[in-house]
Amino acid sequence: MTKVTPVDLNETAVVTYALTQARIGRFASIPSLAELAKLASTTVVPQLRAIPGVLKVQVLGGQSSGSDASAYRYDGRPAVAVAVVKKGAANALDVAEASDDAVADLTGKLQGTTITLASSQATFIREASRATQEALGFAMLLAILVILPFLWDIRATGISALAIPTSLLGTAVVMRLFHFNLETITLLALALVVGVIVDDAIVAVEAIVRRIEDGEQPRTAALMANNEIGRPMVATTLTIVAVFLPIALMSGTLGQFFKPFGITASAAVLFSLLAARTLSPALAASWLRAKRKPRVGSNAPEVPRHPRYRQLLSWALRHRVMVVIIALAAFGAGLALIPVLPKGFIPHLDRGEFIVSFQTPLGTSLDETIRAASELEGSIRTDPNVSALYTTIGARQGQSNVGTIDVHLRPDRNGRTIDAENAVRAHLPPLDGVTTSVGDVPFVGTDATKPLQFALVGDDLDRLRTIGRNFEHRLQEIPGFVDVTATGVSDGTPFSAIEHVGGRRAVQISSDLAAGLPLGDADDRVSVEARKVLPRGISLKFGGTSADVVTTFKDFGITLVLSVVAIIVVLVILFRSWLDPLVISVSLPLSIVGAFFALWVTHGEFGLISLMGVIFLLGLVNKNAILLVDSIKRHRAAGLARTDAILGAGAQRLRPILMTTSATILGMLPIALGFGAGAELRAPMAVSIIGGLITSTLLSLIVVPVAYTLVDDLGGRGTAREPQSLP
Repeated sequence: MTKVTPVDLNETAVVTYALTQARIGRFASIPSLAELAKLASTTVVPQLRAIPGVLKVQVLGGQSSGSDASAYRYDGRPAVAVAVVKKGAANALDVAEASDDAVADLTGKLQGTTITLASSQATFIREASRATQEALGFAMLLAILVILPFLWDIRATGISALAIPTSLLGTAVVMRLFHFNLETITLLALALVVGVIVDDAIVAVEAIVRRIEDGEQPRTAALMANNEIGRPMVATTLTIVAVFLPIALMSGTLGQFFKPFGITASAAVLFSLLAARTLSPALAASWLRAKRKPRVGSNAPEVPRHPRYRQLLSWALRHRVMVVIIALAAFGAGLALIPVLPKGFIPHLDRGEFIVSFQTPLGTSLDETIRAASELEGSIRTDPNVSALYTTIGARQGQSNVGTIDVHLRPDRNGRTIDAENAVRAHLPPLDGVTTSVGDVPFVGTDATKPLQFALVGDDLDRLRTIGRNFEHRLQEIPGFVDVTATGVSDGTPFSAIEHVGGRRAVQISSDLAAGLPLGDADDRVSVEARKVLPRGISLKFGGTSADVVTTFKDFGITLVLSVVAIIVVLVILFRSWLDPLVISVSLPLSIVGAFFALWVTHGEFGLISLMGVIFLLGLVNKNAILLVDSIKRHRAAGLARTDAILGAGAQRLRPILMTTSATILGMLPIALGFGAGAELRAPMAVSIIGGLITSTLLSLIVVPVAYTLVDDLGGRGTAREPQSLP
């Protein structure tokens, strides 16, 4: 009978406690490990299981026989572990704090026993959440401050700023309905959309201020401006949602992880639209003051806004072919950067802890595995950056030859976590028959395994083993591949594993990666080597995290296509034409140039996080094009010739475009600078977004109007029946 158990990646052990024998009086009774395990099950577990949000409490160690044989060691001493696993929807920090309180109440009540906090997710989550909250605070401040130099009006700035708390309050309600916690991933979503939230308010308030500057009364200006920018604001918001929702609907491991990101961001921009369409104009009508527009004479011509931009735009309209060539060259340059970008998956997090996994030969007794673990522990403790470590053996049923050592580093350590990993790896003793692996704590709640895993699959077992051994030795000689091991290559050994993949014989090969070799690049190198040496009949199959890379990029590719299709559908519905969405979509490829260039300059990896930033860009960069195209259509509807309509619309929309882009960029700057715990996870996304926004904005201000004329000619709307141009 086969049992299928669903896995929720949020159901992880948030805290683990170590029960050790207390160093008490000479003649006092000291409990055995078996007694410690019984004490943990009867006294500690019930207290912890009663905590709201706890799914289960596991006891490890203290058992020396049977299929459940396991062992646990804390700082080199035999111990019993108590691991608290939270429910998927529970808040990790709340569960950890409640568990600590429950254990504190037990302290002193367990005779001859010491309870110590061995590991806690809460430490890193708390630090990462605090750093993200600080980035969110700075993002709000910078996004607000950027408004003042453009409008020079304290009241208008205040009205725009009020959109942020209003939108965040509504978003908090949605998060509550979906049972999302205010943790790193949702905080990241909020920090990234702060600039987008204030963008809607900026567009609304700027349109009102512009009309007041032209002599209208605040109430009239608010009503007319709200009508003027209604359609483009709805279009920009819905295109952003069209990008975020596919992220929320992604399947698979990381789709489950990023669901809160997509839904939180979607809710935030929808509430920002609501605030910009209701709160901002209502406050503007009450708070803003009318201004007298100076007049030289009743018939004096009006001085056009932004004359230099009008001159540049006029030149571009006269040299459309050259502008198209420049745009295509920029897009080509962006694509050309892809091969030179390091291809990773999840960045190394400097979280101050890592894992040493080890495995003794099949059939090794638990005691022999413990002795091997003790030797490894002794080597690890010689590193001056190591503060504590605990070892778990046989946590998985029937695998008493498999163990992990969780290594915790000192807060005042020298260098990064990855540096400590490399140092520990270099000094691990070579033990007969023992394979070791040093790697990061898993990004999500999965088993810790080597990042690079693949199988050589064939039918001839002897031939497969020979090729597998040769391939293993070949990788060991390539810089960057460390702890390369192969299973299923031994013959004549009683406990040799026989591997199968898809029903065929296989040799499994895995490897850790030294700093400087991203997983994506390692996968590419393995594929190149396989093409060189693998004969016909033997194929290469990636597994583990390596397979996740392929699957995730494939899923994101599908998400990318769905996002673009959703954007175009939304625009076609709103503009009731396929020509205008075609023009607006020109801004999409223009963002790739800056995104990839920014990653290249900052030595960022093209991986999962930066790819999310690129998808994020799709929703943002449309905004400027939508504002321009909508304004051009309004000017033409008012009777202006096409060229005059384009020049007038460009001059009218230049200020709000520069304001919203500046607010978004400055809002993401604290994240891009990469300060605080978990910065490696946040920074690549913000860097790619900032780079993409800069290039798409600068190019869109010229390329989109030129593209409009080309598509306009293509659609037969031309200039033949236009009214005469203004002088």
